[in-house]
Amino acid sequence: MKKLAVIALGGNALLRGNEAGTIEQQEANTTETLENLVHLIKAGYNLVITHGNGPQVGNILMRNDAGEQLYGIAAMPLDICVADSQGGIGYMIERMLRNVLNKHGISKHIISMMGMVTVDPVDPAFDFPSKRIGKIYSQAEAGHLQKNKGWLFKPSTKNDDGWRRVVPSPEPIDILNKDVIETMARDGNIVITAGGGGIPVYYDANNELRTIDAVIDKDMTSSLLATEIGANEFYILTDVPFIFKDYRLPTQEKLEFLDYADTKMYLEKGIFGEGSMAPKIRACLRFVEKGGEKSVITEAKKLKDKSYGSKITMYYDS
Repeated sequence: MKKLAVIALGGNALLRGNEAGTIEQQEANTTETLENLVHLIKAGYNLVITHGNGPQVGNILMRNDAGEQLYGIAAMPLDICVADSQGGIGYMIERMLRNVLNKHGISKHIISMMGMVTVDPVDPAFDFPSKRIGKIYSQAEAGHLQKNKGWLFKPSTKNDDGWRRVVPSPEPIDILNKDVIETMARDGNIVITAGGGGIPVYYDANNELRTIDAVIDKDMTSSLLATEIGANEFYILTDVPFIFKDYRLPTQEKLEFLDYADTKMYLEKGIFGEGSMAPKIRACLRFVEKGGEKSVITEAKKLKDKSYGSKITMYYDS
């Protein structure tokens, strides 16, 4: 049986931090990233692709805000904005991937799916909103929006130059349509889904599906998806080639291979940055805890290096 891998594309795979975010830039970045997946496809892997949406959904929220203020266009809630980003980014990845596969003479069906993910509406995260989204506001603007819309704000992390809306980031519980995703992937189709961590939903007392203002961590959702579809391997593609201990400090050390015990020890000691690598490490640990064979954190171009499998991998040793 062919191996099944879930590939989580980081936001930098689509949009670089110093770019304006034009569609031409995003398409070029996406194509460059997807070129590196050809190695896995040629090696016989079946793939499910997930992706981030931070910059894109932030832009959608800003357009939302501008349309309401300037033209009186009804603003859409956060779940619709996340869905918009899933559709647009999924379409872009699918189109670019079709071109990449055609270039390499590979014939495969590619399916982009909306991804809803259930959460617990009383998750403790709802008591401590922490995920910054959208544009930076002045203190006066933030106060006005908090009063009129009930939004919560925290100082921006960018040089303390304003305030940004914060929403909860609850734990993902279940992936809707996971059985369909697995079936299609194991049949040799490439599936793109669960963008931006998925659209957070829950079932109410009447078993009706409801949405809730929140943003789910993309890597945790991707890890859960990998577990639920029985994937063999889980990859997080980011902007660094290796996991580093004490990243960007004088004591920085490259960690090419990590077993489960050492990885957990480093995490508990705070070796990995909470705002960057630590959430990815948790997602990888959770996957191997649930029976996954291997987790890899790397930059996309390392996938062409046939020795990558012995590096930055984490095996669960029970």
